[in-house]
Amino acid sequence: MDTQNLSRRGLMLVLSSPSGAGKSSIARALLKADSNLVSSVSGTTRAPRPGETEGIDYYFVTVQQFEKMKSASEFLENARVFDNFYGTPRAHVEKKLSAGKDVLFDIDWQGTQQLRENARDDLVSIFIFPPSLDELERRLRGRAQDPDDVVRKRMARASDEMSHWPEYDYIVVNRDIDKSISQVQTILAAERMKRARQIGLGDFVKGMRGA
Repeated sequence: MDTQNLSRRGLMLVLSSPSGAGKSSIARALLKADSNLVSSVSGTTRAPRPGETEGIDYYFVTVQQFEKMKSASEFLENARVFDNFYGTPRAHVEKKLSAGKDVLFDIDWQGTQQLRENARDDLVSIFIFPPSLDELERRLRGRAQDPDDVVRKRMARASDEMSHWPEYDYIVVNRDIDKSISQVQTILAAERMKRARQIGLGDFVKGMRGA
């Protein structure tokens, strides 16, 4: 049996960072480069936006459906954002993990805490830091997407978000986007090789010994 084809349980890869630190850019690059990595799909009570597809962008549900799912512990993590609810359906993620797929989460520290409580053994968490607060503000203003008051709010929030770094398994300082992508890919490759995730290893060893 080829060790490259051992059965493997997938993992949940979490990326968190302050807005503007590069988390979304890293996530997009990882998904584009790795066919075994899929993005988590959240359930939400907000209405679909133009171009969004059910089951690909989100699972669109009513508030009543969401509350019923929450009461039945069907979410790995959930939160209220302004007037809408968001949550990660447990069944969808479990199906991917059991098939050996890795699931990428782009969530904040609060969602990561919930995932740790509900699925610690499957979780690999990475916090992305900017190289400095000055650089973070430069990146936020360089996007030219937000007015000054929104940038100030994001900067004020960044301090609180970064204070949760000790709760993460790995830290990546995003000085160079290509290097940061490579570092996250290295972490992912190592975590995939952990003995506990190589569920076909026992049969492989038996075959090697002629048992």
